[in-house]
Amino acid sequence: MYNFTIEDHPSSADVAVLSQGLSAHSLPHTHAPGFQSIASLMRDETGTLVGGVWGYINWNWLSVGLVWVSEELRGGGYGKQLLLALEDEARTRGCQFAHLDTFSYQARPFYEKLGYEVFAILDNYPAGQQRFFMKKALS
Repeated sequence: MYNFTIEDHPSSADVAVLSQGLSAHSLPHTHAPGFQSIASLMRDETGTLVGGVWGYINWNWLSVGLVWVSEELRGGGYGKQLLLALEDEARTRGCQFAHLDTFSYQARPFYEKLGYEVFAILDNYPAGQQRFFMKKALS
């Protein structure tokens, strides 16, 4: 008998088991492990995190999951520096492509200036908005 649960905040250990299990299952087909977490972070002089880009490397793709720069620092080029640094590191780890998603009320033009292009759109996500899926060749 198995116990099924819905958890709002699964432990990082549980998430690691899921990613390791899926990576092991895929290994015979991909010949490389997936789901390798990576981040480019920016801290102020006190060590407080003021911006960053987090994602993971899945075989030859960088999957960008979170991009954030504190409100007072936006428009200063920091987001661009953080994302380009993460892309550069992903290249050194064998990535040839990157993908991310953003919303119509967020940063689509920012990503387009950095070479990302839309490949899919979900309408009404959330209601009245659009979710854009974007990709970029890193080579």
